[in-house]
Amino acid sequence: MRRALEEIRIEHLTKSFDGFVAVNDVSLTIKPGELYSFLGPSGCGKTTLLRMIAGFETPLTGRILLGNQDITQLPPYKRQVNTIFQNYSLFPHMTVYENVAFALRIRKLPNPEIDARVREMLQLVKMEDQAAKYPNTISGGQKQRVAIARALINKPKVLLLDEPLAALDLKLRQHMLIELMNIHDAVGITFIYVTHDQSEAMSISDRVAVMNQGNIIQSGPPDDIYERPASIFSAYFIGDTNLIPAEVTSIEEDYVDLKCQAGGQDSFEIDSTFNIKPEVGQKLTVSLRPEKIAVSRTKPTELDDINVIKGVIEDILYLGTHTQYIVKVGNLKFRVFDQHKRVYFDEAALDWEEPVWLFWHDTDSWLIDEVTPAGLDVGEINVFERPIQMSRGGKRIPRSE
Repeated sequence: MRRALEEIRIEHLTKSFDGFVAVNDVSLTIKPGELYSFLGPSGCGKTTLLRMIAGFETPLTGRILLGNQDITQLPPYKRQVNTIFQNYSLFPHMTVYENVAFALRIRKLPNPEIDARVREMLQLVKMEDQAAKYPNTISGGQKQRVAIARALINKPKVLLLDEPLAALDLKLRQHMLIELMNIHDAVGITFIYVTHDQSEAMSISDRVAVMNQGNIIQSGPPDDIYERPASIFSAYFIGDTNLIPAEVTSIEEDYVDLKCQAGGQDSFEIDSTFNIKPEVGQKLTVSLRPEKIAVSRTKPTELDDINVIKGVIEDILYLGTHTQYIVKVGNLKFRVFDQHKRVYFDEAALDWEEPVWLFWHDTDSWLIDEVTPAGLDVGEINVFERPIQMSRGGKRIPRSE
């Protein structure tokens, strides 16, 4: 199944619809055999970019190269690129076997060769015992496996996956992610994966391109984007984070002093190691992941490399693996994840409206050279876009209780 691999180069690709720019001068290189994801919210341009690679959309400007071949104007069937869509597009009147064999029959290959290759594909996706069934008699996860086998039967150089897990439930999505990674490792070709689900992109990808408003905001390995976001959008869209408005008050050899506004006349001071070249008086944003913060009702020992601030618990949500606290510091709200590593029966659980101390190492915060993202201010993001569920003792309750 393995074959010579070629990189994909996208050069200054632009696409618009009735004056709306869906993809804006995008350039990137996808390495041979890579599992590369386009990640972003609805309308960011990720599916349009995928459709241009597939040949279903023609770019306004720019070109697409597969190895040294310019495929920009080639029809889809000449590109050696196959696509799996959200609905799988299986033929309902054909069995699993015939769905997978369809492309080979169109090419009029000998029946023994068709049979050998179909059985090889069905074995790869663990569907050999379902070959005689029809699509309406198998599960969503099995349909996806059939769609993968059908897409791979012609030995494409690139497989495109357009939100292939969107129709599956959570447990099945998690299982199919592992299956997709195993299939990718087995066949060795380039996979390009489109999703709006950050957990999917982070768990499956070699590299991720974070997209917004037709642009690639940041591209790199998932852990690099998570730990070192290049923008407020990247920090906010990849995982949960706390975004803190700050001003540089002094600069030392390897860290900066920051004054953070908490609303009104309130402020607090923190330190951070710096990844950019800040200047005194510069206004920027601090990204601080919720799992990096410790929470306690007692003030920790003050150390030079530990930031300590005081707040009040506003909301609590028990999530099984961890408890999420929303801690109010002035007008800012900090999301804190406290992992359940061990149960202490002699220690009272933290409760609503209880004063607590938040503390974290100064290397765990990340400086972003931005004050506000397009269309939003930092205060709005700090209060979170998604509604916060509230609970006490594992049971959701109204906020007024």
